[in-house]
Amino acid sequence: MKTILVTGGLGYIGSHTVVELLEKGNEVIIVDNLLNSCVEVINRITKITGKTPTFYEINCCDLPAFEEVFKLHKIDYIIHFAGLKAVGESVRKPLEYYNNNINSTINILYLMKKYSVKNLIFSSSATVYGKPKRLPFYEADKLGSATNPYGHTKVINERIIKDFCKANEGFKAILLRYFNPIGAHKSGLIGEDPNDIPNNLMPFITQVAIGKLKELKIFGNDYNTIDGTGVRDYIHVVDLALGHIAALKKFDDDFSYTIYNLGTGEGSSVLQIVSAFEQVSGIKIPFVIIDRRPGDIDASYSNCDKAKEELDWEAKYNIIDMCKDAWNWQTKNPNGYRG
Repeated sequence: MKTILVTGGLGYIGSHTVVELLEKGNEVIIVDNLLNSCVEVINRITKITGKTPTFYEINCCDLPAFEEVFKLHKIDYIIHFAGLKAVGESVRKPLEYYNNNINSTINILYLMKKYSVKNLIFSSSATVYGKPKRLPFYEADKLGSATNPYGHTKVINERIIKDFCKANEGFKAILLRYFNPIGAHKSGLIGEDPNDIPNNLMPFITQVAIGKLKELKIFGNDYNTIDGTGVRDYIHVVDLALGHIAALKKFDDDFSYTIYNLGTGEGSSVLQIVSAFEQVSGIKIPFVIIDRRPGDIDASYSNCDKAKEELDWEAKYNIIDMCKDAWNWQTKNPNGYRG
């Protein structure tokens, strides 16, 4: 049994990954400051797995408090999800994003070195590729200029982690570049639960469908895509979680630093996602077209051959599955975890 520290483990992707880790027999320690999550998630994880992870309400930027976790536990692996993640908000609040997302990573690396924790999985993003010169994106592509502060923090963190591994022999890091996670656990017990107005497409759609919001706001319909709306590589959050399980096995190999795309390899437009959801739910989704968001690009989708070849991982769920599970979560939890 391995002991795995999961920062941001009560968040959307983190909670689904914790479920998979526990079901594989690992001991899980969660550090989360509850800024974008809810403590009720622990109860839901326990209902699904029959196991309760250890939990500390700590901000990773608070080094003295964070260090106490390393003093109390012998940690084998760290999966680092914790971070601010809304693209639009990052444009409005760049200092908060740089301070939180970069300092938390530096603290983790400092504590890894001090307490001899050798293995890190870092939650990166397709935003590091910037505006595409070609599609799909490959891991070997030269990183572009990220189009928003959130993306810049991922680029900077990737550089910091790479430099750390070069300077410290024996440390290993796997960077997983996520594309666009949607969906929820099939139980309907955990899912995406945004605070206030959603920033991501799927919870926006489901909240319109359930009557919490009047209409879906689509940010632009003049992109160079199949129907004018933005195209993204949507991946089921459970597929994404299983990508982390596959990545853990990679640490048995001899390497220092490596990167994998996690996506489906296919792009879907906003209107295509809306259509798929309507097919699943039987509910018509009213929408309005508004201005583009700062930093958005026309299209983004992945090539995931490297993950398939080296991790024996590939996405298994399709868009219909993603919509079905997201709708199941929303109908069972109309007010998310808070009601």
